Amino acid sequence: MPPSMACASRPFKLEARQASMTALELLTLISAAILLQVLAVTGMALRKRQQNSQAGVAQASATPVAAVADAAGAWAGWREFRVLKTQFEDTCESQRSFHLAPLDGGSLPPFKPGQFLTFQLSVAATDQPTQRTENDTNETQPGRPVTRCYSLSDSPDPGFYRITVKRVPAPAGHPELPAGLSSNHLHDHVHEGGILRVKAPSGRFHIAPSPALPAVLVAGGIGITPMMSMLRWCLKEQPARTVHLFYGLRNSDDFAFQATLRQLAAAHPLFHLHVAFSRPGAHDIEGRDYQHAGHVDIELLKKTLPHGRHQFYVCGPTAMMESLVPALADWGVPEQDIHFEAFGPASIGDQRATASASVDATATQFGIRFAKSGRTLDWDGRDASLLEFAERHGVEVDSGCRSGSCGSCEIRLLSGSVEYLHKPDHDVAPGHCLLCVGRPASALELEA
Repeated sequence: MPPSMACASRPFKLEARQASMTALELLTLISAAILLQVLAVTGMALRKRQQNSQAGVAQASATPVAAVADAAGAWAGWREFRVLKTQFEDTCESQRSFHLAPLDGGSLPPFKPGQFLTFQLSVAATDQPTQRTENDTNETQPGRPVTRCYSLSDSPDPGFYRITVKRVPAPAGHPELPAGLSSNHLHDHVHEGGILRVKAPSGRFHIAPSPALPAVLVAGGIGITPMMSMLRWCLKEQPARTVHLFYGLRNSDDFAFQATLRQLAAAHPLFHLHVAFSRPGAHDIEGRDYQHAGHVDIELLKKTLPHGRHQFYVCGPTAMMESLVPALADWGVPEQDIHFEAFGPASIGDQRATASASVDATATQFGIRFAKSGRTLDWDGRDASLLEFAERHGVEVDSGCRSGSCGSCEIRLLSGSVEYLHKPDHDVAPGHCLLCVGRPASALELEA
């Protein structure tokens, strides 16, 4: 081939080779573009899904905490409950049960038998015990908020809570004095369909799951309510556990849950019911309506209970608590086997702790300044708590459980420091204190 032709053929071969490489590159580029497009579409779908998920989380987080139950069913703050039904538990219709379900339809936590609920009631200043008429509604006049605690009176149920409230009349012989504000409000103004604001179950008074140890439940009057919760739970969850219930009341007119208790005693051989009437009625027959005449005291327990270790749970009026709880300790019952809860305006605390604290407190007197009331008073150690100190001096403060659980008596601490006889269950906010279990460690100024 002539050199000139050889030179002429080289560009042709080069162009052919370049054309071939261009087609290959073009195919590669097209494939890469398709792959990038697929990846882009996939990425967009993933981002959209992530955004939707985050939006759902944000929406759930924006829902009020009090209306949302956590995995265990508990909630923070106040939650609205509807009254499903009410019913009287005694022949005199002074003890009324309220069945409650959450308005939001959410779940309920499985509380510990013996615990209580905290309520915020709107009680009008004009509220007085009245008879309900056909024109009554579930609405009440606007009033000041009143916080009260009531024991749960049934075993845990996923569908509802139940409390039982006794109407508190004016003190005997003093009709001019006011009747129980919150109890009469509930009896007279809260009916089926009504709405109540409720905090989650709380309280340290609850039965211990120790099936090997017999449980001795001691109730006085409306103190039967937490015992009904403990009893029904025991019979359902620990049927092989021996349970004694000592129930002290005046006569059959005050006998709450009478039919239920007799049915349970007949159906469960290990459940022993002991009823004591302090003032039997004309139609009350010993052996049929009650087993013991008089009060539930240490002598009755000694002659009735079999020998051996028992766990005691006591709830009743102050007179019962102040006599029976120390008597159990004197009898030799170990401290860890004595559990108690008082109700009413007075309470009984850990006497050993109170006594030791009083010795320390009496060594120094502190000035307690109540800022809103404009009063400065001297603390001399005679009171078990700042709440009792305030009440004794007529300083109005809110209270509920009186055991450091509900937070009703939480108040702002303007200056000074407060010590506690035991660690409160309630989480106290910074700069605040609980009056019901608190005592001054220095001079104080309180926002009350």
